[in-house]
Amino acid sequence: MENVYSQGKMFHFYSKLDDLKNGRVTAPVHVRLKPINACNHRCFYCCYRSDELFLGELMDEKHMIPETKMKEIVTDMAECGVKAVTFTGGGEPLIYPHINRTVESLFQHHIKVAVLTNGSRLSGETGSLLAQGASWVRLSIDSVNNDMLAKSRGVDEQEFDRITDNIGTFSKQKHRDCELGINFIITRMNKDHVYEFIGLMKDKGADHVKVCACIVSTRGAENNLYHEPHFNQVMEQIHRAHADFSDSSFKVVNKFHEAQDAFDKTYETCPFLGFLNVIAADLNVYTCQDKAYTQAGILGSLKDMSLKELWHSSAYEKAVKALNPSLACSHHCVSHGKNLALNDFLSTDRRHLEFV
Repeated sequence: MENVYSQGKMFHFYSKLDDLKNGRVTAPVHVRLKPINACNHRCFYCCYRSDELFLGELMDEKHMIPETKMKEIVTDMAECGVKAVTFTGGGEPLIYPHINRTVESLFQHHIKVAVLTNGSRLSGETGSLLAQGASWVRLSIDSVNNDMLAKSRGVDEQEFDRITDNIGTFSKQKHRDCELGINFIITRMNKDHVYEFIGLMKDKGADHVKVCACIVSTRGAENNLYHEPHFNQVMEQIHRAHADFSDSSFKVVNKFHEAQDAFDKTYETCPFLGFLNVIAADLNVYTCQDKAYTQAGILGSLKDMSLKELWHSSAYEKAVKALNPSLACSHHCVSHGKNLALNDFLSTDRRHLEFV
């Protein structure tokens, strides 16, 4: 299986790299779309609802992108050359009332579609639609049974069974190139069950399980402290699951160790902004998922202008160039590794390129 989590995907977009080298600010390749802020789960570590994290600053659960505005956004993304859209939260994207029509419109514009979901609504017409055309679907789960999920997410005691049934059904429906992934979020509650969970997901038909840490603080040291007591125990289970379950059709992806990194930044530009923007339910365009719903992350608003107008504006260019991660991003950053690689690429002394 090829690496679906490769840090080097951006190096395949030569025109975008050329834009970055020449200081041109253009529309991104990929948009993370947060169509609705309401959610039917209550994860205790939710970055937009936890009192310990800062990302809920502008969160209003009543916000939702109106259908007419969503149609405009899709058209503008297609005209500006966006290649892929990932639906995510905010809230749970599959409870967005216009999700099916939006996905169909993206397919018609030949924009690739992916979904990050809690899995509760990955069924019926929506499940079938995604099974037919999505590039990947990834579920976020932190539990191994009904009781644990009810305690962790404030849901009823049948929810885990419903979600795992959805996984099994979707795995049988999906087209062969649709990657069905599971994010297993490590918490103190589930730390003893990593191996067990990975085996269950293989039995349900998932293509891979990615193991990663819940983020409980904007400070790296506090996250390390939370996970330190069970770190070795979790790693042992990951390695054992990899040995016992990995084969040509199923992979175990270890991202748990990365909870130790990606907080402090030494670089002063964010070139990955050229590849990804976030459009949220409050109609703000944000730098990334790690600064969504924060004042510091706003690149512009779509309340009084179209997305195409924003991306072509001098204000957007100014906002992109003004972001200094060394000052503004001392929090967890999923794009940290990509920015390290891009900044290294952009700072290469071109007089010596041949001396590879």
